[in-house]
Amino acid sequence: MKEKVVLAYSGGLDTTAIIPWLKETYDYDVVCCCIDCGQGEELDGLEERAKLSGATKLYIEDITDEFCEDYIIPCVQAGAVYEHKYLLGTSMARPGIAKKLVEVARKENAVAICHGATGKGNDQIRFELGIKALAPDIKVIAPWRDDRWGMDSREAEIEYCHAHGIDLPFGTDQSYSRDRNLWHISHEGLELEDPSCAPNYDHMLVLGVTPENAPDEPEEVTMTFEKGVPTSVNGVEMKVSDIIRELNRLGGKHGIGIVDIVENRVVGMKSRGVYETPGGTILMEAHDQLEELVLDRDTMEVKKNLGSKLAQVVYEGKWFTPLREALTAFVTSTQEYVTGEVKFRLYKGNIIKAGTTSPYSLYSETLASFTTGDMYDHHDAEGFITLFGLPLQVRAMKINELQNKNNK
Repeated sequence: MKEKVVLAYSGGLDTTAIIPWLKETYDYDVVCCCIDCGQGEELDGLEERAKLSGATKLYIEDITDEFCEDYIIPCVQAGAVYEHKYLLGTSMARPGIAKKLVEVARKENAVAICHGATGKGNDQIRFELGIKALAPDIKVIAPWRDDRWGMDSREAEIEYCHAHGIDLPFGTDQSYSRDRNLWHISHEGLELEDPSCAPNYDHMLVLGVTPENAPDEPEEVTMTFEKGVPTSVNGVEMKVSDIIRELNRLGGKHGIGIVDIVENRVVGMKSRGVYETPGGTILMEAHDQLEELVLDRDTMEVKKNLGSKLAQVVYEGKWFTPLREALTAFVTSTQEYVTGEVKFRLYKGNIIKAGTTSPYSLYSETLASFTTGDMYDHHDAEGFITLFGLPLQVRAMKINELQNKNNK
């Protein structure tokens, strides 16, 4: 029997061409594995396509709920946002995909795992770090970094497929390079490769509309959370994946979560992309609104810094590391009392606060009001300011002393 390779398979032109290439170059039996993270209709017809392309088997593994509960929620709770804008839609999905690829490889006794990520992108790092952490003995094949690949365009890949008897409806017309899952869809290429060009949103958007084309009337939304996990939208209790689906619908309708960013890739280059994350943007904002009511100042300050660090760790593909585990352990401990209800209005790209309540709220109307209460005497501030400002005062005095000496 031939040795087996598990191919991370999407059904697109790249991974279709990789099937005969693997058989020809390595003499492997190719087991395709498509990981469903909520990309929807993109999975239609994949089994027939994989078999026509020469694969011996196709796995379609649905990890949508696992993706939401084990990867998305920890990042939402942490407030993990890369470079202030990117909500990690692609980054969060990759460790779950790598984990499932390893599981299938073990089941099939495969000697290798293959992915179709290019040598310029971040995904090669994320896939391979995940595989190394979970299965250091399994070989990784990256055709785009292999000198024997020899294909550098869609036309070349289509010609290669035709030469191997694979006649599938792939066109040579160029479109955006996209990655989609339940959390978001990304767009790269075409006019986005020139930062001086505005995005062609009418041609690009998939999940929603621009704020200009959103309804002229706002829509009020109510969400509840239990220990940092969303539990309902507008009074209807749902699992996390269904909450994200509903928020995607609402956010897309109102032009929420469209981000145009030039980001710093792990491999050292800058890359421009447009991300649509309508539901994710709403979920992150609602969670933030509840946290600001519940968390104390010191915890919020540390959590903000660690959230940025977690974003970097996830972006760089280091999910299966002690550092990521430690960061999420801290975040999980902060969510014990992040329970309550958040109301807001969606209007032309904006999420507008409409009231937040929690049984664990640290907000005290008595303390915050301008009237004097039993717990706070305005005169107490005088001694506090004296002590709080003492280092500044001492420094200024010493500088003045030195200046006076020098002027004599």
